[in-house]
Amino acid sequence: MADKNENLPMPYLDRDISWMYFNHRILREAERDIVPLLDRLTFLGIYSSNLDEFFRVRVATLTRLAEMKQHSMKKESHHARNVLDAIRVLNDEYSAEYSEAVAEVEKRLGEAGIRITDPEQLDEEQRHYVRGIFRRQISGFVNPVWLTKFPELSRESDDHIYFAVEAKKTGSRPDYAVIDLPTKLCGRFVELPEKDGCRYVMYLDDVVRMCLPMVFAGMGYDSIGAWSFKFTKDAEMDIDNDVSEGTLQKISKGVKSRRRGDALRVVYDSAMPAELLQTVLSKLKLDKLDTVMPAGRYQNHKDLMSFPHVGSQELVYPAWPPLVPSELKTTDSLIALIREKDRYIHVPYHTYDYFIRVLQEAAVSKEVKSIKITLYRVARDSKVVKSLICAARNGKKVTAVVELLARFDESSNISWAKKMQDAGIHVIFGVEGLKVHSKIVHIGMKHGPDVAIVSTGNFHEGNAKAYTDYTLFTARQGIVADVDRVFDFFKRPYNPVEFKHLLVSPNSMRTRFMSLIDDEIRNKKKGLEAWIKVKINHITDRGMVEKLYEASRAGVPVELVVRGNCSIITGREGWSENIQGAGIIDRYLEHSRIFIFCAGGERKTFIGSADWMPRNLDHRVEVVTPVYDEDIKADLYDVVEAGLADNTHARIVDGTDRQLMRPGFSPEPFRSQEYLYNHYKELIRREKDEK
Repeated sequence: MADKNENLPMPYLDRDISWMYFNHRILREAERDIVPLLDRLTFLGIYSSNLDEFFRVRVATLTRLAEMKQHSMKKESHHARNVLDAIRVLNDEYSAEYSEAVAEVEKRLGEAGIRITDPEQLDEEQRHYVRGIFRRQISGFVNPVWLTKFPELSRESDDHIYFAVEAKKTGSRPDYAVIDLPTKLCGRFVELPEKDGCRYVMYLDDVVRMCLPMVFAGMGYDSIGAWSFKFTKDAEMDIDNDVSEGTLQKISKGVKSRRRGDALRVVYDSAMPAELLQTVLSKLKLDKLDTVMPAGRYQNHKDLMSFPHVGSQELVYPAWPPLVPSELKTTDSLIALIREKDRYIHVPYHTYDYFIRVLQEAAVSKEVKSIKITLYRVARDSKVVKSLICAARNGKKVTAVVELLARFDESSNISWAKKMQDAGIHVIFGVEGLKVHSKIVHIGMKHGPDVAIVSTGNFHEGNAKAYTDYTLFTARQGIVADVDRVFDFFKRPYNPVEFKHLLVSPNSMRTRFMSLIDDEIRNKKKGLEAWIKVKINHITDRGMVEKLYEASRAGVPVELVVRGNCSIITGREGWSENIQGAGIIDRYLEHSRIFIFCAGGERKTFIGSADWMPRNLDHRVEVVTPVYDEDIKADLYDVVEAGLADNTHARIVDGTDRQLMRPGFSPEPFRSQEYLYNHYKELIRREKDEK
């Protein structure tokens, strides 16, 4: 008998709509009373920052697709237009909700004795203080340019906030100017002296707005008004490779009218005079597919992430200092310990110093002959790179594979690459046609087994303070040899290479994952125990979605902890009744990728850099490693189970925007990140007691 779903289209949620739902989860977290007020501001800032990048990259790509005129691109163009329409509807809805959330948090801060004030609310003493701050610290960076002198505003940076200024003289037409607010130089917020038991904070926007008569002194204007706006540009170099190679080629050849860097989204103060607004928009050269949104008095709310920490400690989450494994408190060789037994760290619960210490030891140890590493993003003052430079100066053979197209980190990576080359490090700039997104290290020893490191996250000290990532340190020669083969591939990308343990894309990762799911389906049909548990950032690949539906239809329970995009629609009759999804938004950004398959009770466990998206499986060099150590496998299982049990910060991910909290496994409140921190803290305490 034929499957009743055989002729029905597969349930699939577009990745960009799914992303909007994900960002909405962040907004909902900012609206929750259980989240401390200053952390709610942080979530509001994250929401705004995410939205900017989404428009720069994804909406830019969709807009270019929507503009395609070729007959061969008709289907893609039509779909892109439909998605853009849906995004605009959701964006309008969320923007109204966002404004209400900001107003509510500001109100609650006021009740807590923290006033976000503006010029109209200041007394004369405070106004005198603000004018003094402006003269001493800000005025030199405020430089108006007449709008008539701007051929195109979109040539300016889209990472800034701008004032559109209207300066009037009686009996004359107004003059229009633009001011680039110096937030990067002066900060977005100015703290005023405490008064009557209250702390006062003022937007830089209002400081400049209040002091505009000083900026235009001697020019005879009777009135000067200023209204903020921001714009988002098309980051054309970041065309996403989640479309076919042929489509990418057609886009690059077919869109001649759209120049790189065109503005595609404008957000402006709705109180801006109509004529001034039209003048600004004309300088941005928008077209009919672009987004123009009225908003409130302040733009670039991403700066809320840097709101001053004023007031009581109750306004932020309690500190969770990174935990220090006991072996870091000794003078023992970490490399020797890794050669004895596999080790791991789970940041930011654990300190990232463990990874840095391993690199530093490798840089000076006389037993180490070589270090190879992939670098996708690195910190501004990278201890990682400094360790590599130290190793090169100590005569080690150091190879660094640097991805120059890491989105928005291109200039930083180029700068570090030059410094490494100057130090004698062999720098490989990725593989033509493939982004290198893998996170791997190989440490070659003069005697005895070599060591390998495989991580779910970038080797970036800054990220390690906020992103949950898992790193495996091992001397198991099967894994170590495969890691070394990956670096051979970087040197000779056209030579065939096979991996015995690692799952490597674009080589064999897709087929290996498919095979693992097929094994669960076969086991279920045989009456054996079968299930799949995955913690991941994104699932949008149609092939993987279809394979998980196949597993669900076979009766295999599939449990997912998905942070971001998820194209699976769960609970759909005949397709996905056995699939459940949870999305956690909490103080740390969930970033680790963990894959666990029942395997007839053997539990095959993997970690690595890859999500289940076309770009990860087909267009990037990604590495996922099996984990063989039973203690580490147990810990990884516990991490995934904790995410599935979360009922305080996990929402149901089901292909809708219902934003329902996930019930978890228990009626008692269970917060997975808090549980994991306390769990690791207790493990370290036990180790100390045993010694």
